[in-house]
Amino acid sequence: MENQELCFPELLNASCKKPTLHWIDAVLVNMLLAFISLITTALNLLVIISVSHFRRLHTPTNILLLSLAVSDFLVGFLLMPGVILIRADCWYLGDIVCSMFNYMVFIITSSSVGDMVLISVDRYVAICDPLHYTTRVTERRVKLCVCLCWLCSVFYSCFLLKDDLTHLGKYNSCYGECIFSVSYIAGVVDLILTFIVPITVIVMLYMRVFVVAVSQARAMHVHVSVQASVILTSRKSELKAARTLGVLVVVFLMCYSPYYCLSLTGHNSLSDLAAFFVCYLFYFNSCLNPLIYALFYPWFRKAVKLIVTLQILQPGSCDTNIL
Repeated sequence: MENQELCFPELLNASCKKPTLHWIDAVLVNMLLAFISLITTALNLLVIISVSHFRRLHTPTNILLLSLAVSDFLVGFLLMPGVILIRADCWYLGDIVCSMFNYMVFIITSSSVGDMVLISVDRYVAICDPLHYTTRVTERRVKLCVCLCWLCSVFYSCFLLKDDLTHLGKYNSCYGECIFSVSYIAGVVDLILTFIVPITVIVMLYMRVFVVAVSQARAMHVHVSVQASVILTSRKSELKAARTLGVLVVVFLMCYSPYYCLSLTGHNSLSDLAAFFVCYLFYFNSCLNPLIYALFYPWFRKAVKLIVTLQILQPGSCDTNIL
């Protein structure tokens, strides 16, 4: 009977014990989490196809949204199923896959934070310095920034997990476990670079954007001349985009802050299940982002309709006026 409770019955003295979960917790909760994982993957795949396929959507801002959608897609496709597996059952995939999984967690997380910072900078330039936006924020520069963001995430994650990557399974207490650990100094550096500094930058930029947006909105009610109609239409479009991306940033902060606050206070103040859901909320942000696009972006709804009806397979569909 004891052997049946082990992850690897043939390893009596080295195997981990299987998690003892109530069937409601094991089945219903995991079904819900698996459904969220599926929805996250599908919705972000629609965003990736939309921005990649339609040429009218190849703008600097949408390139940043595409990069964010790629990281969100990987969260739903790789990270969420891995978290469910680690919580609900033993880890049967070995130490190499375990280390690579933890490595992917840090890469995707840090790249998402970087994308949010880039989105805030994009809106700051668009609202606060509109005359130089088209010359300063170009597709080529944005693509370069996105590539640098992912590249820095790869090297940064290597730095944090170098001990775990070079000594596979070092922190596993038994076979069937998949955990990782970082040093105190590395943990402090990670907290500063992936939470405190980005959050500070994002909040400061959007506070400035909010102040300028309010002043511009008031100016629009004053300038009613025909000559200014084109400029006002353009400014309204930029302000609407700023509001939409502002919602995106606020949701990001709401989902990420509890996880880092939990890491600051420690897991002892919460039950294991509560701590797990706080950590899963960290990933749930990836499911909310495409829902925000669907709610605020008409082009995304049009693109989804064309994708679902397979009209994107028709010749010349990439030149469709989706805006």
